[in-house]
Amino acid sequence: MSTHALHEKLDAIFQAHLQAELAGDLDETLATMSPDPHLVNVPTMVGGQGPEGVRQFYAKRLIGQFFPPDVVFETVSRTYGEQRLVDELIISFTHTIKMDHILPGVEPTGRRVEAVFVVIVGFEADKVAYEHIHWDQASVLVQLGLLDPKGLPVVGAGAAAKLRNPALPDPFFHEG
Repeated sequence: MSTHALHEKLDAIFQAHLQAELAGDLDETLATMSPDPHLVNVPTMVGGQGPEGVRQFYAKRLIGQFFPPDVVFETVSRTYGEQRLVDELIISFTHTIKMDHILPGVEPTGRRVEAVFVVIVGFEADKVAYEHIHWDQASVLVQLGLLDPKGLPVVGAGAAAKLRNPALPDPFFHEG
C-alpha cells in the first residue's frame, strides 16, 4: 500500500470513529474499535480498558458530554506511522456542559477555554485499538478560574497562542 493510501485509510477509520463520538452514538463508536481497545486521558487518568471498560467510559463520561456545541478543533499537525496517527490540535470551547472526560467532577463554569491537545491513535485490523490523549490541564484550569497562575509556570490560553505564533515572547524570560 502506498504511503498516501495508508494515510487516507487511517484518516477514514479515525474520522468514522470521531463522527460516531460527536454524534453520541455509543454502539457505532464501539463498532469502530478493535475487540480489546483502551483509552487513556493522561492528565486525569480517566479512560477504559477492554470492551466493557471502554463502553463504561463512553457511556458515563463522554457520550452526551463530549464537547459543548461551540467546540472548534483546529489541526496544527498530523503525523502518521504504519499503525498509528498523532494529532496535534488546539481545541476551543466554552465550558457550558459537564465534561467528565476532561474535567471530572467540575461543574460548568461558562468560561472560554483554548487548549493544546495531542491525540495518539493506534490501529489494529482497520479499527481504532487505542487513544492516548494528552493536554496541559494546568492551562485549562487557569482559564476556568480554578487555578491561580500567580507564581506558577503556567500560561492559560497563552500556550495555544504561542503554538499559533511561535514569535510571541517567552512569558517567563526577563533580561537582566
